[in-house]
Amino acid sequence: MSARIGEFIRLRRDIHAHPELAFQEHRTAALVADKLRAWGYTVHTGIGGTGVVGVLRRGQGARRLGIRADMDALPIAEAPGREWGSRRAGLMHACGHDGHTATLLAAARFIAEDLDFDGTLHLIFQPAEEGAAGAQAMMRDGLFERFPCDAVYALHNIPGIEAGHFHFRTGASMASSDNVTIRLQGVGGHGAMPQTTADTVVAAAAVVTALQTVVSRNVDPLHSAVVTVGALHAGQANNVIPEEATLELSVRALDREVRALLRERITELVQLQAASFKVKALIDWREGYPVLVNTPAETRLAAGLARELFGAARVNTEAAPLTASEDFAFMLEAVPGCYVFVGNGGPGTPGACSVHNPGYDFNDAIIEPGAQLWTRLVADYLKASG
Repeated sequence: MSARIGEFIRLRRDIHAHPELAFQEHRTAALVADKLRAWGYTVHTGIGGTGVVGVLRRGQGARRLGIRADMDALPIAEAPGREWGSRRAGLMHACGHDGHTATLLAAARFIAEDLDFDGTLHLIFQPAEEGAAGAQAMMRDGLFERFPCDAVYALHNIPGIEAGHFHFRTGASMASSDNVTIRLQGVGGHGAMPQTTADTVVAAAAVVTALQTVVSRNVDPLHSAVVTVGALHAGQANNVIPEEATLELSVRALDREVRALLRERITELVQLQAASFKVKALIDWREGYPVLVNTPAETRLAAGLARELFGAARVNTEAAPLTASEDFAFMLEAVPGCYVFVGNGGPGTPGACSVHNPGYDFNDAIIEPGAQLWTRLVADYLKASG
């Protein structure tokens, strides 16, 4: 595999230089489809917008395995300095989806050319992971009805961990993410005569303070949750009390019941705080990605294969959960599976730069171990008879 990995480093850098936003991944999808066809896959395009599925069936085995990679980029201006840097102003692959796609394509070629197996392999190249729920769009378009899977896997790089080290976690691995807009409507007036108003600024300040108690006083201390007020907009002048204030919240949990509790308590608290200031509260709660839950058997299998390939020192099976979110969670609600993390570079290395950062870049050195894991997973899950 090592002798041929250069092809996929070049491909990764080509994708990196041509980033595309959610549901606009036309060039990337066409590249993926062309490669898969050339290697003998049956290719289906336009699933969930710009999604691609490559199907390879061998033998008579009944087992069906899915492996997913995401393709979209972000609206971030890339820091200059790389030969393969983004050629599209204001857009870049700041999360490594270029590398995830290249890694799965590398595995796709090695599997097609070198691997004997017995069953059906579905390679899922998904659009719009970055907040636009491309996984859900593909599922609404019949992903698992058209391409049934007994298990589904995906991989994400993680900066700050040594390159090529793998992290696994059984159960809740990434948080749910909900977006909330709170509009407080009161009575505006002159700043010198507050008694004639229902002050939305004071009410908003009280709401922000009260929200800090939801996690500390309503959520079990052994569970994790986040309530962040990321924006508060009110007023334009120091002598005018505005009649409206708007708050934007990010709400996250690592447990489905805690997620429901957060919605219940935030709604009650905001309404009661607003009423105490004679202000009306309008709450727009928009459910985002669910909690990502890795199933035990599928996680054990992938972790065991990683240990066999790379040694126990490079595999952590008790990785801490993350409060970031990922739309692969929708797929894991429908099909058993596992979301795998691979280190992009340890502290002090270029690969340690955070994702969603203008200076980030996927570490090409991890394409090969990622492709090796996928290839070994197919060989084990879809074992050839005899």
